[in-house]
Amino acid sequence: MVRIPTAAVAATGLVGGYAVARWTKQRAVGGVALAAAGAVAARGWQQKTGNATAAALSGMYVAAFAASHPLAKKIGAWPSVCAVAGGVAAASWCVADRRKA
Repeated sequence: MVRIPTAAVAATGLVGGYAVARWTKQRAVGGVALAAAGAVAARGWQQKTGNATAAALSGMYVAAFAASHPLAKKIGAWPSVCAVAGGVAAASWCVADRRKA
């Protein structure tokens, strides 16, 4: 079975959630995509690292989503979303994905 790295799931959730919201013009639909990917990533983090680390990474995921909004006013929407997605992906890879299974 091929396992997708949690870093990819989390980054895709942030970028995909924004893309869905923008293209459908329905923020709630983008929120569903964001939340679904976040739940999948959180489950992967929990399985790989335990509850405490999963909670910390989940908090970072939510904080990155929140931080992307004021950052977008300074650097633009897509650069902001990509920057926070990259940050979450890097943290996820360092903490959870680079470990051997």
